[in-house]
Amino acid sequence: MSDPEIVVVADKDAASTLASDRVATALRGAFEARGLAHWATTGGSTSVGIYRHLALPAHVDDVPWPNVQVWWGDDRFVPRDHALSNVKAFDDILLDVGGHQAGSSLGSTAPVVPLPVANVHPFRTSEAIGEGRGAAGCAAELASELHAADLPLADGWPVFDLVLLGIGSDGHLLSVFPGSAAFDSTDWALAIPAPTHIEPHVERVTLNPAILAVARQLIVVAHGAGKAGIVGQVFGSEMDPRRWPAQLARRGGATWVLDEAAAANLPPR
Repeated sequence: MSDPEIVVVADKDAASTLASDRVATALRGAFEARGLAHWATTGGSTSVGIYRHLALPAHVDDVPWPNVQVWWGDDRFVPRDHALSNVKAFDDILLDVGGHQAGSSLGSTAPVVPLPVANVHPFRTSEAIGEGRGAAGCAAELASELHAADLPLADGWPVFDLVLLGIGSDGHLLSVFPGSAAFDSTDWALAIPAPTHIEPHVERVTLNPAILAVARQLIVVAHGAGKAGIVGQVFGSEMDPRRWPAQLARRGGATWVLDEAAAANLPPR
């Protein structure tokens, strides 16, 4: 297995700036090569700074937004406008110029980026909760939508042009925690029970971690001293992705963007 690219920058803002530039470059490259870009994005604090940079005029203009299809790698099983939702930051920063609640302005206010609403494919948590279908039904619906989108396949898994990821202090990525049953699932998307060892303690929905092996590009972003320990373990001598799921992104075609604090425990290269 070839190694990922590791880029260390000064601080959180520099990491967000560089990651947004890499996202823009990846989306342009996919469009130029195939006429369409399928991007699986993330949530949490990692995404906020990246979205703010993508909302700047340079990236509003240089990304082929009408030809970008946006998916989510995972989400918390909460309504789309909930503070814990992985979609809310995307709605608020890139789609909701009016400052309304996430999703309320879709179709009624011009988005910051010219991304058609039909190109946005979140886990439909609000609808699933309202209809009492549960997280498993929500995940199955997203899997069906992915099948219908006719992405290229590799080893039976959908191939995303880009997957943007953060990592947890326990080494999880997506909503695939250490020892997760997701490793043994053949479903494209699945429900994950609420973790008890890490906050927030809410049920999740996630894409299968197998999609990371076939994605064309991965961008992993970590910043802050709180991530230094796990980054050091992920890049340590022992390879065990079931113990450290973030090692699934320790592969060629992946770029890790770290600030100096998060990179403090990287082993010598």
